[in-house]
Amino acid sequence: MAHHKANEYSNMKVAVLGAGVVGTSTAYFLAEDGHDVVVLDRQKGAGQETSFANGGQISACHAKPWAGPKVPWQTFLWTFQPDAPLLFKPWRFDPALWSWGLKFLANCTSERERINMDRTLRIALYSREVLKALRQKTNIQYDQQLKGILHIYRTKPEFEHGRHTAAQLAALGLAQDVLTPEDCVKVEPALADAVRKGDVVGGLMSGEDESGDARKFSEELAALAVARGAKFRYGVNIQKLEHDGKRVTRIVTDQGDETPDAVVLSLGSYSPFLAKQLGLKLPVYPAKGYSITAEIEDPSAAPTVSITDETRFMVFTRLGNRLRVAGTAELAGWNTHLDPVRVAPIRENVMSLFPRASSYKELNAWCGLRPATPDSVPILGATKFDNLFLNTGHGTLGWTMACGSGRVIADLISGRVPEIEMNGLELERFGG
Repeated sequence: MAHHKANEYSNMKVAVLGAGVVGTSTAYFLAEDGHDVVVLDRQKGAGQETSFANGGQISACHAKPWAGPKVPWQTFLWTFQPDAPLLFKPWRFDPALWSWGLKFLANCTSERERINMDRTLRIALYSREVLKALRQKTNIQYDQQLKGILHIYRTKPEFEHGRHTAAQLAALGLAQDVLTPEDCVKVEPALADAVRKGDVVGGLMSGEDESGDARKFSEELAALAVARGAKFRYGVNIQKLEHDGKRVTRIVTDQGDETPDAVVLSLGSYSPFLAKQLGLKLPVYPAKGYSITAEIEDPSAAPTVSITDETRFMVFTRLGNRLRVAGTAELAGWNTHLDPVRVAPIRENVMSLFPRASSYKELNAWCGLRPATPDSVPILGATKFDNLFLNTGHGTLGWTMACGSGRVIADLISGRVPEIEMNGLELERFGG
């Protein structure tokens, strides 16, 4: 059934709103299908906001949702710590956060955690395969490392909890290896000092996961999409979506209007504002994340395998001769102010783990808004408007899920049945 209908749908004019890693991936797969694609973005190029300096991991292993049975109490304790991994100030006047928070709490049961993990992993594993096929086909280069992701644990209880999560993920199709501290050093020799000091009690290895520079990938993939006929209109502010109740009829921008046959909304944390004009409620709230990027001065003392520090909630990724360290999340609205208090623990952690890799004089600190849903599952697929599709709400896993999500949307618009089950991924699950 899947492929014979495609011709009916080819050569449609499709507008993709947003040129982050998710929007750019969508544009590429649509252009590959022969559609007339235009991408609108307010920045000067692809991957300039949330995809600009993220943790760099393609991590199906991070499919465990934020919402879980122990999270409410842990989050409450963190509200008193300005440098906590997750900063949340419930006393701020913020109706959007309160509404999102109530839905989040409803997902903090063991049963919801299992369902959400299954849904997230469904897209993440599929996306990893789509990326592999894309790399084979195009030879796209983005400082990629195909060495897996190593999770390190600093306390025995956390390691036990990690093994429990690994067993859940294994049951859903993601295998991980359990490692001793000595095994961790075999996988990543740069951890030798930390293991010697007793800072690492064990590890888990997700051998099929990857890492790479999401911004570089977005820029290279945008160029490949342009070579297939897509147009990218940068520096454009989208002001309004007009509709007739059944379809989106016009996209009004500050630089001329577009009247496409189909529209894909991929504006990350800003998606709810345009959706609201159409009467759609998207429970997407920004989780501000921070990163630093240091030049590597001693390559032998810097990691080559991407590492997740499960105790400090931080990731370390080698991008060529740079070391990217990312972590922390702050639920503080659409605020892109860079707070030095949030940068300090990232710097301290990398200096304690890999002290000789760099002098860490220049940190190139950055922050970006990650579009979080209350269940950690993106909002993907069709809507009550015939020609509007959603590809947003990927939280911290936008880079992980970009290719699979983009491919799913291209399949839907081209009249094909997606290769993964869409149940539980669409806006319908929130009653939208």
